[in-house]
Amino acid sequence: MMVALNRSEELALHLLAAKNNGVTQDQIKEVLLQTAVYCGVPAANSAFHLAQKIFDEESKAAGQ
Repeated sequence: MMVALNRSEELALHLLAAKNNGVTQDQIKEVLLQTAVYCGVPAANSAFHLAQKIFDEESKAAGQ
């Protein structure tokens, strides 16, 4: 829903919550892949970029 509505701030919160609850990056990527079919490729691409940014920031924070 957040991808379809272009609510990146809200999507970021949900991605962080999913990660904190044990959802893997591959599982998140699979869900986002499905959004391409239902929400369109441009919306899914934006979501993928946001997810990668969050993964990178979390990885960097964990390494410090």
